Amino acid sequence: MHVEDLLRLDSLELTLLWGESALLARDVSGVTATDLEDPERFLQPGELVLSGLVWWSPGDDHAKVDRFVSALRSAGAAALLAGEETHGAVPDVLVDACREHRIALIAVPAQTTFRAITEAVYLRQWGDLSRRPTGHYALPENVRTELAGLLAEDAAPDALLDRAFAHLGGPACYLLTATGREIARTPAAPPLPAHQAVRELTGGTGTSLRIDGDCGPYDSWHLHLGGEADAPPRVLHDIADVFAQYRHRLDRGRAAGRRAADALVTLIDTAAADGTALDAALHAAGLPAAGPYRVVVASVGGEESEGAVGALAEALRHSPGEPFAVGGLPSGEAVAVVHADPGAETRTALRELWPGLHGCRPQAPLHAGVSALATAPDGLDSALSQARYALAAARAEAPKDARVTSVGDLTTLGSLLAGVPAEVRAAFSSRVLGPLARAGSTSHRMLLETLEVFLAQHGSWARTAETLHLHVNTVHYRIQRIEVLTGRDLSRLDHKLDLHAALLCR
Repeated sequence: MHVEDLLRLDSLELTLLWGESALLARDVSGVTATDLEDPERFLQPGELVLSGLVWWSPGDDHAKVDRFVSALRSAGAAALLAGEETHGAVPDVLVDACREHRIALIAVPAQTTFRAITEAVYLRQWGDLSRRPTGHYALPENVRTELAGLLAEDAAPDALLDRAFAHLGGPACYLLTATGREIARTPAAPPLPAHQAVRELTGGTGTSLRIDGDCGPYDSWHLHLGGEADAPPRVLHDIADVFAQYRHRLDRGRAAGRRAADALVTLIDTAAADGTALDAALHAAGLPAAGPYRVVVASVGGEESEGAVGALAEALRHSPGEPFAVGGLPSGEAVAVVHADPGAETRTALRELWPGLHGCRPQAPLHAGVSALATAPDGLDSALSQARYALAAARAEAPKDARVTSVGDLTTLGSLLAGVPAEVRAAFSSRVLGPLARAGSTSHRMLLETLEVFLAQHGSWARTAETLHLHVNTVHYRIQRIEVLTGRDLSRLDHKLDLHAALLCR
């Protein structure tokens, strides 16, 4: 059945609050009732989510609602059915969030029980299956056997996908990650750029099914067909089960690589590793013992490193020509050592991909810092320091958003100071500006404004007077007062730089 089928059942008295036609045409795989604020790990793709909205209160901010709806989108929920009994109506903030994340929203009146909805869904699904030949809606046994054999032989995902859909005429189908990275496609499927793949996965066009597995929001896998009738639902679920097994084996193989990567980044972080140990750690992590390398450090909000490791690894897998190892540190940072192509610009590639990654969890700030090239292993500790500084600058520039900053981007005094810890910037500004830093009085605020304009006009008395609509003598008087209060001489270049830096650090 489809989401829109529920709306046609007069006995349920449901009301559509938001939902485009493509979303309402989505297949329903089941029903889950929840009032958890973050129910993602308990949901299956294609499910209707029933919620009485007990987790929400009128005083809650938009971020709480956004987290809930974002979890539904990440899990591949078909629609949200929100009960009106708890609050008397579905809150507007939930409608806005569902529209933003493209989740169909249906209001459930107080007189309609969730049990009635659940029974209606499963009765309709049972009726649909009983009216159709089973052979058309399950993966044929010979295909299932062939796929099991290919799995045992460690076949590539392209081969698995091709064989899985061959008996259906080989429709165009993709195996994609949440960020639009193509893992496999059938021969009939043309290449799909990552940004377009993300639009199709999130836009409700075609048919998409999330692959079960122990994955995060950034590297979840999805089967995607351009046409909604290219494969019966049960066949698609059977094929998804095959790729869930493939993913499980792949993740088991990556676990050893992750342990080696953790050991490598921990060794680099000590800054005192001998060359032999570093060469051995690079080899264990699958990286060449000769450079050049780049180091990338990433963080996801204030979380532990697991989320950042998943985001950074997924971003780097978009560039398969550059071997890398990503590990986590107790500080919550994810650190990648990339065997870099000197002609490639890692920062540019990451910057293009970063909005797609952030879109997987818009509520979680996502930042990265990229080092300059390290020509040899003994330069990796310095590269790590550079990447950390660039990461701090990215956080300072966009604390609640997403940003990638490279040390190569630090070309102005302002960008250089952005990487200095906030506490250090505040202490420096307070010390250099002296009483002006407190700006508690009108006269002090006036002097700060005069200082900013004077420095912006490169120390020109006339242009400062013209900008502030003052007499030049008044400007001279104010500058003298600033020099007395700060102990700086504004005729000296170094003192001008000190005050300019102090203003940038406020």
